Amino acid sequence: MAWTMLIIAGLLEVVWAVSLKRTNGFTALWPSVLTIVAMLGSFFLLARAMVTLPTGVAYAAWVGIGAIGAALVSATFMGERLTPVQVLFLALIAGGIVGLKLATPPASTPADSVSAG
Repeated sequence: MAWTMLIIAGLLEVVWAVSLKRTNGFTALWPSVLTIVAMLGSFFLLARAMVTLPTGVAYAAWVGIGAIGAALVSATFMGERLTPVQVLFLALIAGGIVGLKLATPPASTPADSVSAG
């Protein structure tokens, strides 16, 4: 469940990162509202995922999902250009996220660590 929350948090990061550009320095109301709501949701879900996932793994995956998603959305819908080399490095980031998922043992809950101690 933690990885599901983390993925959703990363997708919300994409929403707020792309919306942030549309806020015009927080002078446009609705893009600003969308940005703030998506930020709050993203941070909340990231925090929930970090209850069981290691901080470094969760944060790296969250940032990676947001970076890849923002780049792809910007290239697809906002006319920004991605070079083949940039696509390669985005793919390497994606591979790193998958690697972190595969290399991270199933998390124990905080209650498990308290009862074991």
